[in-house]
Amino acid sequence: MAVSVLRPSETVRLLEADPDLGALLSEPRRAEAERELAVRTYQVPAGPWDVTRLSGTSADNVGLLVLDGVLSRELVVADQVSAELLGPGDLVRPWQTGNRASLLPVDAVWSVLSPLTVAVLDRRFAAELARFPEITSALFDRLGERSIRLATTQAISQLTRVDRRLRALLWHLAERWGRVSGQGVIVPLALTHRILGQLVGARRPTVSTALAELAERGELVRRPDGSWLLGGDPPDAQSLARRPAGSHAPSAGVMQPARRFGRAGEEPAAVWLRD
Repeated sequence: MAVSVLRPSETVRLLEADPDLGALLSEPRRAEAERELAVRTYQVPAGPWDVTRLSGTSADNVGLLVLDGVLSRELVVADQVSAELLGPGDLVRPWQTGNRASLLPVDAVWSVLSPLTVAVLDRRFAAELARFPEITSALFDRLGERSIRLATTQAISQLTRVDRRLRALLWHLAERWGRVSGQGVIVPLALTHRILGQLVGARRPTVSTALAELAERGELVRRPDGSWLLGGDPPDAQSLARRPAGSHAPSAGVMQPARRFGRAGEEPAAVWLRD
């Protein structure tokens, strides 16, 4: 299987590529930042990503900002794998191999699940960014959001019963990637059973059985394009508890995604993720 590598694309204005990074800027300072902050972008095709080719990257580079596409980082401990999904807006530093003083053997495996576009926030960019601390704060917010998502996924993986984990996970993903439709909430990620198992801490056969049960109950349906349709309301604490207490009141409203694919009002196309 071919290994994905960075392919040069073009130079773009940062705040045109990721407008949310300028949310804390006043209008005059935003206009200045739009003019001054330009970044090089690279394309990474779908497939395994050999990040050892980035090992020579200077530690004072800020990182790679994901502009489009989906990638996964899998952490391997013995024969157990834990996965993390990353997408537009995430800041990653794949050349970081982890804690050098770690006493536990942990391997990281990166995979590009759908064609990726990243912006390189290098040392030159870091020097220019010093003039705009508001954008630095926005980048730190992104890192904080990512740590919360990771902790949430970890908590989900500890729920009893795999069907509860899967339902909770997909509603969790819907906060970021979901779209509201007339039939329910669509999560436009064609996640394989293997990846779902790595996200919730279950074996692939168990995931397949649990998905069939959820489909029978009408809580989760896989659409023809591979995306997922969530029915009903988001789960509440009672329905996810070890011993749920009977029926519960419906949620006041459907969670709105924080970041979405496509434009408002458009039907989302599923993002096919490689197994």
